[in-house]
Amino acid sequence: MLLSALVAACAVLAQWVLMVPPLYFDPYYVWEAARRWPDIPLDQWPFNEVPHQVTRIGLVLPARLAMEVFGEGQAAYFVISAVGGCLFFVGCYLVVRSLFGDLAGVASALLLVVHPFFTITNPFGHEITWSTGVMLPDMPGAGLFAIGMAALVTASRRTGRAQTRLLLAAGLFMGSSFLVREFLAFLFLPIPVYLWLLRIPWRRNLVVAAPMAGVLAFNLVHNALVWGNPMAGLRSAAGHGGEPNEPVTRPWAAGSFVRAMADWHWLGTIFLVALGLAVVGWAVTRDRRLALVLVWFLALWAPITLLSGVLDPHDISLRGWLLRYWFSVLPALLAGGFGAIVLLVRRLAADGAARDWVQVVAVALAWALVGAYAVTAVRAVPDLPRDRAWNELRVWLKGRDDIPVIWADRRLAQTMTFYTRSMWGDVQWHGRIHHFQHVVPALPEGAYQAPMLYTRWRGMELQIAGGYRPSPRDGWRLLWRSSDGVLEIWDHSGRYR
Repeated sequence: MLLSALVAACAVLAQWVLMVPPLYFDPYYVWEAARRWPDIPLDQWPFNEVPHQVTRIGLVLPARLAMEVFGEGQAAYFVISAVGGCLFFVGCYLVVRSLFGDLAGVASALLLVVHPFFTITNPFGHEITWSTGVMLPDMPGAGLFAIGMAALVTASRRTGRAQTRLLLAAGLFMGSSFLVREFLAFLFLPIPVYLWLLRIPWRRNLVVAAPMAGVLAFNLVHNALVWGNPMAGLRSAAGHGGEPNEPVTRPWAAGSFVRAMADWHWLGTIFLVALGLAVVGWAVTRDRRLALVLVWFLALWAPITLLSGVLDPHDISLRGWLLRYWFSVLPALLAGGFGAIVLLVRRLAADGAARDWVQVVAVALAWALVGAYAVTAVRAVPDLPRDRAWNELRVWLKGRDDIPVIWADRRLAQTMTFYTRSMWGDVQWHGRIHHFQHVVPALPEGAYQAPMLYTRWRGMELQIAGGYRPSPRDGWRLLWRSSDGVLEIWDHSGRYR
């Protein structure tokens, strides 16, 4: 419990250090659904376009609860994001610990906390991975499933009522992960294999299944009451996807996992190495724990890869090249990598003559790798902008009754809604935000008649109106700029100061 609390504290500290502003599109739609629950109009924008976000009640309902406690402001958003991060990192620690001990568990969790996959999250500085500090289903869903697997592994070392309690907990956490991320149901299919590898009696599958069935029943009843259709969540998940924006080939789709690990940041190759170690370790030792994590990985790899374009390149249900789709197997890969190292070193050290030098070399190499990794990972953090620019905008807007309207592209407009309020949700600027699609070829006429919020987008994000940038040469006047230069407000009308 103490080590779990330590990992959770590290997760919250990392989120505070990063302090990502509430992001647009998917996180914003989840937030809006939570704010309006239970009156969520699935036939109105934006919910008619993104129903799969809205129907994830494992994220929507906790967000609504946070709003009731902390208000409809940034504080509630931060709390839900922090809970998701804690579930993920603590889940990783618990499952690796249950398989290979505390040292491997803590090392795995802390490796993830500082990995660039979980620190490069602010779109105003870099291409981002949508992870720590972002209210999305991937981290909490993966964390809940990992905690369920940890309970399952621990149950294999118990008997009687103690085992029953742990199996019930495993079913509850696994079932709850489905309410957060639907495609994690693919990981449920090999549950009988998990139990077989852990040497848990076959009939105990029913104990695991009972709370999972209860979670599903709750989901169906909720959907029937709120949307009038018990299958609303499953239907929205099944209808997600379609024709890809860019051409996809079957070989390209087949390599989705490798690209997701290697393309976002070169340190992602750690997970490819961990997978290779797990395979080698199992081939040499035939250890059932390594077989378990490999089955876990394959249970998600196969369907995501198939649905990313291998089955039909013209109908993409899941985009396997997106890193966050693989969060739920990262604990398995780290367990396999660390576990393989532990087992192989033990085998080498079993030779009495070689034991001492093997242990010395292993410890020295481990510390060298930890130091090099930590330095490389942490160096990616300082140049990331926190939400300082947005907080400065909040201060500048407070009480500005002379500005009734501000225009912004839709992404900026959605994030800006948080900064027209205090941290606790109290309205501080009573004006209106008018938004436009960032892909429009030219700014709408209204943007020339009122102040406009502007930023130069980084990473893969498209620039506003094909790269349009306000300039004094074109009649624009700068009203305000954040101290770090991330955000600006320009006026073309000449009526505002």
